[in-house]
Amino acid sequence: MATVIRGKVWKFGDNIDTDVVIAGPYLTIRDQDELASHAMEMVNPDFAKNVKPGDIIVAGKNFGCGSSREEAPYVLKRLGISAIVAEFFARIFYRNALNLGLPLIEVKDAAQKFEEGDTIEIELEKGIVRNTRTNEELQGTKLPDFLMEIIKEGGAIEALKKKLKQ
Repeated sequence: MATVIRGKVWKFGDNIDTDVVIAGPYLTIRDQDELASHAMEMVNPDFAKNVKPGDIIVAGKNFGCGSSREEAPYVLKRLGISAIVAEFFARIFYRNALNLGLPLIEVKDAAQKFEEGDTIEIELEKGIVRNTRTNEELQGTKLPDFLMEIIKEGGAIEALKKKLKQ
């Protein structure tokens, strides 16, 4: 996985809970592409149809609050979201996303610094986030080495498999 990620911004506000990311009634769907097709539809009905691999979500405070369902970060990763930047994340969502290999970066006032459709560039290992439209560079959280290893391997399961082979 590249440690510099660049993509188009999909912007969301504060308190995007896991029911908004993927509503509970859809959790019985077993076809993973169909499940992912319902991501974020409560706040942007066209999101799943228009998101492209490599796109990045930028949000406000408390992204991923609500229930601990792992399906929430899973459907975003399934659609090709390459990272999420927010002011802060609900802790269970944070850990679920990292366990799935989906990078998260916390940046103060993230949602105020980007517009929908901007191009964002993230240097994961340094925690640096840039808005290429404004040339503004923001310092976000730097993930510890053990979490970067999980991200680089594509998730906790893959990182564990690699470690067991050594």
